[in-house]
Amino acid sequence: MSMDLDGPVPFSGIEQDQPVATILCCNCGAPIDGTSATGALCPDCVKLTVDVSAGIPREGVLHTCKDCERWLQPPSSWITALPESKELLALCLRKLRGLNKVRVIDAGFIWTEPHSRRIKVKVTVQQEAFTNTIVQQTFEVEYVVATQQCPECLKSFSPHYWVASLQVRQKVPHKRTFLHLEQILLKHQAHRDCINIKEVKDGLDFYFAQRNHCEKMVEFLQSVAPTKTKKSQQLISHDEHTMNKTFKFTFSMELIPICKDDLVALPIKLAKSLGNIAPLTLCYRVGTSVNLLDPNTLQTADVPSAIYWRSPFKNLADVTELTEFIVMDIEPVGRNNGRFHLAEATVARASDMGSNDTTYFCRTHLGGVLHVGDSVLGYHLTGTVFNDPNFDAIEASSQYSSTIPDVVLVKKYYPRKKKSKSRNWRLKRMNREQEDDEGGRKQDQERQEADFEMFLRDVEEDQELRNTLALYKARNKPDNRMQGVEGGDAMEEDSESDDEAPKINMDELLDDFDELNMEDGE
Repeated sequence: MSMDLDGPVPFSGIEQDQPVATILCCNCGAPIDGTSATGALCPDCVKLTVDVSAGIPREGVLHTCKDCERWLQPPSSWITALPESKELLALCLRKLRGLNKVRVIDAGFIWTEPHSRRIKVKVTVQQEAFTNTIVQQTFEVEYVVATQQCPECLKSFSPHYWVASLQVRQKVPHKRTFLHLEQILLKHQAHRDCINIKEVKDGLDFYFAQRNHCEKMVEFLQSVAPTKTKKSQQLISHDEHTMNKTFKFTFSMELIPICKDDLVALPIKLAKSLGNIAPLTLCYRVGTSVNLLDPNTLQTADVPSAIYWRSPFKNLADVTELTEFIVMDIEPVGRNNGRFHLAEATVARASDMGSNDTTYFCRTHLGGVLHVGDSVLGYHLTGTVFNDPNFDAIEASSQYSSTIPDVVLVKKYYPRKKKSKSRNWRLKRMNREQEDDEGGRKQDQERQEADFEMFLRDVEEDQELRNTLALYKARNKPDNRMQGVEGGDAMEEDSESDDEAPKINMDELLDDFDELNMEDGE
């Protein structure tokens, strides 16, 4: 039988009736097809003799900044990459010359000792060695980690490299406001562009390598606190031929000198414009404006930053002047505004207990938390002389002089140790330089510790304040009870003395996965 073909028969390269030529491998002697493109080598010998990674180096150098722990990506950019991350692996592969001539199949890290300053990468590549013959090979590359300071960190170690600075000041006898601002900056990572932070007497100095970074910080602080900002610039250099000028910019920011729990005497004219609130008020919150409360009526008023700086006034007394009182009797009035509950209370100074029977009657906004026998902190106005023109005007006014109470209660007081060591939470702190002051360094350190302890207690007692911060779980510490009887007794005494103090639930705490450039704030 015969068949008619419509077209020519494709040529296979070997005659149909001709046998396939078989030869022996020149290395191992295995029989192979003599017509293959590999010549006189079998596939196994091809893998052993052909090196597809011959032009790829087996060693390299990676540069990292030991201050900010970033990696140098040639030619001049610096990237952030965690150990054994995909970003670091991509950087290692970019450092290999000749890798673009082969096909990368797989790449991964090989474990090395963290302190060996070595990084090993296992790479698998493929390449066509002969026609229709692909060779796959796996090799290791070892990188030496060298340290090199990045330009941003270099500028932070020299006072002449910064381009813009922000000076934040608040003239108050404590640092609670700056501690709160520090936590807000940490939560929102608003300080990541700072090349240096310096702590001075009345505030903080932030230094930046670029002007727009400083302006960004100014806008952020203006959105979280009532401030007043001034700007100045200084000519550093001037090129007459190219007309290029170099300036240094300085932003001066002043915070309102009124803090939470301060007693404030408003100007009578301003008080009437704020809903006719009583001039003698209590500051219960400071945000973008100052929130004031009349403890006698629970009336509230907000003083925006623009209105305050138009006619500024100071606080009448701050938290350093609080006095401890004991609640002898308290009766709720029945009025509340959702957060505060009005009550009539009879209190006596804790220092007078056992010596005299002097008591004081007042109205308070703490009717929802106070009970008979509780300790409460407040301002004792009877017999106190305030050198304040606004308070003098209130006393001279026939309308408001009769409304001045003997005592203004501020917050409930929980008797505790001087410094609690049994907290299950902690706060992060920013790395900052201290102002050089050889004479009063010890006193400043004690004052800072006292202010920080006061701030920690405010965080425990104020739920609204905790919602604006990032609280972290405390690190595991060795059990003192295993170190002797005294350590165990101390822990039991701490737990007993802090039973009534508010505690923070573990549900409100975060796990700390990144502790770079932070200090402990325990």
